[in-house]
Amino acid sequence: VQLQAFGGGLVQAGGSLRLSCAASGRTLSRGAMAWFRQAPGKERAFVGAIHWAGGSTYYVDSVKGRFTISRDNAKNTVYLQMNSLKPEDTAVYYCAADLARDAKMLGWSKGYNYWGQGTQVTVSS
Repeated sequence: VQLQAFGGGLVQAGGSLRLSCAASGRTLSRGAMAWFRQAPGKERAFVGAIHWAGGSTYYVDSVKGRFTISRDNAKNTVYLQMNSLKPEDTAVYYCAADLARDAKMLGWSKGYNYWGQGTQVTVSS
């Protein structure tokens, strides 16, 4: 499975962006897709995940109520809608897949074995 993330850019605080992660090489029908981010000088951090089959989602507290993860089965694509962006959301955002993950494990940040390249999101104050 190859993942390609895109949609990053520069936005003012309070603005919105939607990131996309397109999967190729295999039609996704199970497992989970996740979003991570890495800010300058910091370790990569888990943002949230979606279970592909059931559509259930999980978010870390810092993005709850502002970020929404969704998927389009027909397009084999996962989205990260980011609203009310803050300067501290500035990071390189990555998508990842675990084709065997159960929905009960959505909150577990380890074990993702397919990764896309990052897309830069910069939020200006």
